[in-house]
Amino acid sequence: MAGSLNKVQLIGRLGADPEIKQMVNGKNVARLSIATSQSWKDKSTGERKEKTEWHRIVIFNEGLVNVVQQYLKKGANVYVEGQLTTRKWRDEKLGQDKYSTEIVLQGYNSSLTMLDGKNKSNNSNEKTENTKSNLPNDEMSQASSDLDDEIPF
Repeated sequence: MAGSLNKVQLIGRLGADPEIKQMVNGKNVARLSIATSQSWKDKSTGERKEKTEWHRIVIFNEGLVNVVQQYLKKGANVYVEGQLTTRKWRDEKLGQDKYSTEIVLQGYNSSLTMLDGKNKSNNSNEKTENTKSNLPNDEMSQASSDLDDEIPF
């Protein structure tokens, strides 16, 4: 269908440390659980209410998996951009089909930005607030920035 779009943007906190697993092809995949919250004041009682949604994030982009593995921990504030995907599998024990809806970060249309001001895993002042990858590997990113220097205007 022309003109369709499947894009999810979330800002939230990790509910647990990331889970890194190796796939059959030898590449790593990262799984995150991100909480987003909204709060409001109940008009009838004046009481403050809050609702939290949990989102499953799956990262196949190798560069982003490395960033997740090195820098993200439970409680980290992140921005993710990816595609909504629903997986289906068969639970042989119960004889039932199971479904899981996830936000998948893979390829050019995905990004991850760490929103915490500093890397909390060490005492350095190194900023990690904009760790973003829209390219499959760092070499292409470097080549792209080299080209920007040659633009005459």
